[in-house]
Amino acid sequence: MGSTPLDVARSIGERLARDTVAAKVDGRLVDANTPLNVDSKLELVTLGTPLGLEVYRHSAAHLMAHAVKSLYGDQVQVTIGPAIETGFYYDFFSEKHTFTPEEFDSIEQKMSELAEQDLPIVREEMSRDSAIQLFRDMGEAFKVQLIEDLPNETVSLYRQGDFVDLCRGPHLPSTRHLKAFKLISVAGAYWRGDERNAMLQRIYATAFPDKKELRAYLLRLEEAKKRDHRRLGRELDLFSFNEEAGPGLVIWHPKGALLRTLLEDFERREHLKRGYDIVMGPQILRTDLWKTSGHYENYRENMYFTEVEGQSFGIKPMNCLAHMLIYKSQMRSYRDLPLRYFELGTVHRHEKSGVLHGLLRVRGFTQDDAHILCMPEQLDAEIKGVLRFVQDVMGIFGFEYEMEISTRPEKSIGSDADWERATGALMSALNDSGLPYEINEGDGAFYGPKIDIKLKDALDRRWQCATIQCDFTLPERFDLTYVGRDGERHRPVMVHRVILGAIERFVGVLIEHFAGNFPLWLSPVQAVVVNVTDNQAEYAEKVYSALRAEGVRVQKDLRNEKLGFKIREAQVEKVPYMLVVGDKEMADGTVAPRFRNGKTLDPMTPAEFVRFVQEECRQYH
Repeated sequence: MGSTPLDVARSIGERLARDTVAAKVDGRLVDANTPLNVDSKLELVTLGTPLGLEVYRHSAAHLMAHAVKSLYGDQVQVTIGPAIETGFYYDFFSEKHTFTPEEFDSIEQKMSELAEQDLPIVREEMSRDSAIQLFRDMGEAFKVQLIEDLPNETVSLYRQGDFVDLCRGPHLPSTRHLKAFKLISVAGAYWRGDERNAMLQRIYATAFPDKKELRAYLLRLEEAKKRDHRRLGRELDLFSFNEEAGPGLVIWHPKGALLRTLLEDFERREHLKRGYDIVMGPQILRTDLWKTSGHYENYRENMYFTEVEGQSFGIKPMNCLAHMLIYKSQMRSYRDLPLRYFELGTVHRHEKSGVLHGLLRVRGFTQDDAHILCMPEQLDAEIKGVLRFVQDVMGIFGFEYEMEISTRPEKSIGSDADWERATGALMSALNDSGLPYEINEGDGAFYGPKIDIKLKDALDRRWQCATIQCDFTLPERFDLTYVGRDGERHRPVMVHRVILGAIERFVGVLIEHFAGNFPLWLSPVQAVVVNVTDNQAEYAEKVYSALRAEGVRVQKDLRNEKLGFKIREAQVEKVPYMLVVGDKEMADGTVAPRFRNGKTLDPMTPAEFVRFVQEECRQYH
């Protein structure tokens, strides 16, 4: 065996050695040049793996910090710089300098210079007190604070040239491995995420092993900007936000409200087909009820409270409490189960203003929420039924997806036995269904584990929407029972689930997935009637009225403008069909349909166009 993981990789092949960025020794992640002193289980970590890319990007974060310190010196203090899913960032503190995108080129140039110097990235172990003194002498107060909060007597540092950073690692062997990186944006961030702390400047960036991958990512990023739902929402006149109303509160305009209504009507039909009962609960419930459920203890920082006639009420952040009260309103028998309660329920959650983001992160939203109450022996079939529901619906919208099981968080309620039963039920249903999944440790709801379903959109981005949560705890807290075959009372199990999730968030994802070009069944406006000259205005009006009477969502553009101008405007508004009406169409009693991509169809009568629209939409009804 070689003396380091890199030596082992080199003994196998030079290409493997070039790709090796770290290693696992007996399961512990280490640098690729860590000495191997005893026989160990060795796993090489290469660039072609997610973990390898994370190590690469973490090293790129250090390179960026090194470049910034080289350029700005004592004007800037360094804080933290982790790898993230899309790249990495580093947070800087400065009272003297404000970073702007215009400086990105010079920072990138300095990064390239440092990379070309092939500086070894060297790990050092140092006593806690010595490290505190080192960073204090360097004027790095945030690093000092980090070390002071560590319980360890020894800490690890990484040096490259004249730059040193506090870090657990691992890192690349040297800076020469870093070949393709790009600074993306700069934003504000509070130290340790606390708005009471100092405001930092966060520079976001990305890095890839080669320039080809970086170029492909930057192209996707440009496409994402074009598809940004906030921009398209304004251009298509779907929704807005207004500071006078309050941050994170969506105002739906006519087209957006219609789009939302189409989604909600689709949801109601799909739930009724699958045996769900539609229910509705109040917007506020007594605070004592939220204490019983555990929300007050575990979730109150995300809730809004109000007082009515001297009594405290909580504005609901979730819909489950009213559904349990419906269940509890009468005696239940095993013959009644399962019961599936569905509500398009509007909820409000206190999100900090810094994390609000268009429709994707709001304070008031509507969930396609349902709660299934069943016998324990029915649980497996109900979870599988929800999984099939998710598969059907995501297929309609053209989404691929990934699944993960989120397990018990540190802040939670319920017994270990109940958590194990719930987690086992979710795993069993996924295994039996042949659906692959990852484990997301410690990210479950406070009352139970969950399956998180992450959609992949047209740009291969992941979006958290659907969830399936298994809960033995809340039925216990609310003393829900049913009479079993044996005449005794038993405890039901509750499945919390959403299919689309928050309607607002899903609409935002849909806008970006389709780039605003909604399929015909979901388009707020399906067609616009356009006349060539004023001669056809009266006939065009009749066509418009006939289509509208048959349920086609149609508009008319009878302005005295050139035909090309009106067609281009309809294309910008992403209307699926333009129905051109000229003298020939008027004489023949037809319209000339033109698709938004420029493709034209043969002339057809208004009645034929109605049937055409109905046929294209039928698969979704």
